[in-house]
Amino acid sequence: MFVILLTFVIALLLAAMPLPDTFLWVQPEWAAMVLIYWCIALPHRIGVLAGFFLGLCMDLLDGSLLGQNAMAMSVIAYVALLLYQRMRNYGALQQALMVGLLISISLLIFQWVQNLTSVAADTLAFLLPAITSMLLWPWFFIGMRTIRRRFQIH
Repeated sequence: MFVILLTFVIALLLAAMPLPDTFLWVQPEWAAMVLIYWCIALPHRIGVLAGFFLGLCMDLLDGSLLGQNAMAMSVIAYVALLLYQRMRNYGALQQALMVGLLISISLLIFQWVQNLTSVAADTLAFLLPAITSMLLWPWFFIGMRTIRRRFQIH
């Protein structure tokens, strides 16, 4: 369980890492990718509650409306848990497309809440992190699977 928590902490650190303004639009959704991986790999141990707490931590890091990321991460975890058997059987390209779709849903929920608080974006550029996460997914998946096998997490 320590390794799983450590991967979540590293994902939060990567999400909070300061980047130049030009790269902020394309920064991958590290926390969402880690959550999706663990929901697919260990659906009996990581679930919606883990997504909720991860989202709360992201809300605290971002300084966003409390519960905004928590709701989005909970939805990601729920859908990943619904589809984990299919996603395990998908190839790398199909998995990457599903990850892109899940993260897009999360970003749309986040944007919807921001619309309610009148802080919305005026373009679809807020979906760019879903594309970069989708492109990184095959290598990310291999790395996470290697960690899981090395530490014999079942």
